[in-house]
Amino acid sequence: MLAAAHANRRFSRAEHGVKLMPRFLHAACGNNDKTRTTREFDQGDWEEVRMDVSEEARPDVIASLLDMPMVPDAYFDAVFTAHSLERMYPHQVGSALANIMRVLKHDGYLVVTAADIQAACALVAEDKLLEPAYDSPAGPVAPLDILYGFRPALAAGYERHACKCGFTSRALTGTLAQAGFVSLWSARNPDTFTLVSLATKAQKSEEELKDLASRHFGS
Repeated sequence: MLAAAHANRRFSRAEHGVKLMPRFLHAACGNNDKTRTTREFDQGDWEEVRMDVSEEARPDVIASLLDMPMVPDAYFDAVFTAHSLERMYPHQVGSALANIMRVLKHDGYLVVTAADIQAACALVAEDKLLEPAYDSPAGPVAPLDILYGFRPALAAGYERHACKCGFTSRALTGTLAQAGFVSLWSARNPDTFTLVSLATKAQKSEEELKDLASRHFGS
């Protein structure tokens, strides 16, 4: 049973449309808060709304990116989600992105991270499937973990963390464009075998996009 302070958030009409500070949806947050997102979202003037399917995460909203009807249209200035798209089947990713588009304001944007399976597969091609690719706070991560899900978490019963699809940088930006996002920025983090992408609903100039990326990820 959730504590009252963490009961499912009610989005009232009075709240909808009243802008006190920029607001972002932390989708599929797990146990993380905005300190584990980006430098920009971690600033004090952003209101974070945490959403997850698990009550154990004590989210503000109990829902998934595939089923979130309680979240109003055009409610958020931004959405952040980390390593959630690869935990869906390929045919579900479009539905998740459509939900993100729906809840974003007309000038809103998405920040998404995903595993870089191109980098992981390069190690597989060298027959290093089970060798550590990098060290995470939870322990060493091998290409097998990147491709299919972190084995210790799966062994502990968190089967929803299993990966059902994957992305290269080109595939991720192409998927975001197909979903209707207009301006796109992306980068690869070789230290953590991670892709980061920033996608906006409205057209942004190259300079505007670079400035937004710099605010989130630095130069």
